[in-house]
Amino acid sequence: MTPDPFRHHPALRDKIKPAAASFFRDFSVEALVAMLKENGSPPFPVHDEATREGLRRAALREHEGDLWVFAYGSLIWDPALIFTEVRRAYAPHHARRFILEDTYGGRGTVEAPGLMAALDAGAGCHGLCYRIAAEAVEHETEILFRRELMGPGYDAAFIPVVMEGTRARALSFLADLDSGLINPDLPRETQIRYAATGTGFLGSSYDYVRGIVDHLHDMAIPDPELDALLADVEAEIARLSVEAG
Repeated sequence: MTPDPFRHHPALRDKIKPAAASFFRDFSVEALVAMLKENGSPPFPVHDEATREGLRRAALREHEGDLWVFAYGSLIWDPALIFTEVRRAYAPHHARRFILEDTYGGRGTVEAPGLMAALDAGAGCHGLCYRIAAEAVEHETEILFRRELMGPGYDAAFIPVVMEGTRARALSFLADLDSGLINPDLPRETQIRYAATGTGFLGSSYDYVRGIVDHLHDMAIPDPELDALLADVEAEIARLSVEAG
């Protein structure tokens, strides 16, 4: 019999969207480009298929066997992957940071940029690890890279993780400091303003931050700094509301 993917954490069974129900399972970069154009957004510099496939093969060049994928953002609750095991995990040398500036119309514009998350060097990040069976790695990573590396912003890399005492290396998507989309020195005040005012055709940056906080709380994944950021953003939204009369 096939082992239950949730055997270590049965409480997560109803908190993680099944792959078949995920929008990202059949995600099309071409559809995204059409959506951006329809909404009058600036052209997003998407990777063509050959470039994305080259990045995927380079990342997996030395990998063999089952693959662990570390999730720190929306992959936590909506991985869109067929996995054989899910484990709570901790990346000791990285942190979930809100340093991606969205000016392409998704959750912000050039006039009012939005804010999104990336994994950067830092003091540690709690998340989940998904195990992909060796025979499924090729297909599942094609889906994963189409979602995470549709264009610049992230670098695919293996990082050390700890899963309840077990050490491993997991594939994750780190902030690409050379992409032009990541600002590692984004001041706290600017993060708060972007998250409070940025909006686009995917929704508001506030909803994005709030959604991550809600899902992390729902799964008992701690991130006190993110909780503090959300509190500051909500205070800024209230202040702007009063100011607007």
